[in-house]
Amino acid sequence: MNSTTELKNLVSKYIANVEQVFEKLQVLSSQTEVSEVLDCAKRYLDDAKFFMNKGNFKHALIAIVYCEGLIDALRMLKLAAFSWYSDRTT
Repeated sequence: MNSTTELKNLVSKYIANVEQVFEKLQVLSSQTEVSEVLDCAKRYLDDAKFFMNKGNFKHALIAIVYCEGLIDALRMLKLAAFSWYSDRTT
């Protein structure tokens, strides 16, 4: 498997995991800023999908990692609740 295929598979896995998290994510705060951060994270997810569809896997990876970072920060601050799925290998 070449590095482009590996990168494409990695991005696909990350996007799928983030989509699953958004389906089950519980918002634990009514602060406007929490909604703004989630909106921003969803836009990064959309960007990742856009770049993925264009074959730009490096930019797709960057976008999905930003998305993960934002929702992880909300979880760490106890402003949102979710779990990453256990089949996640990377």
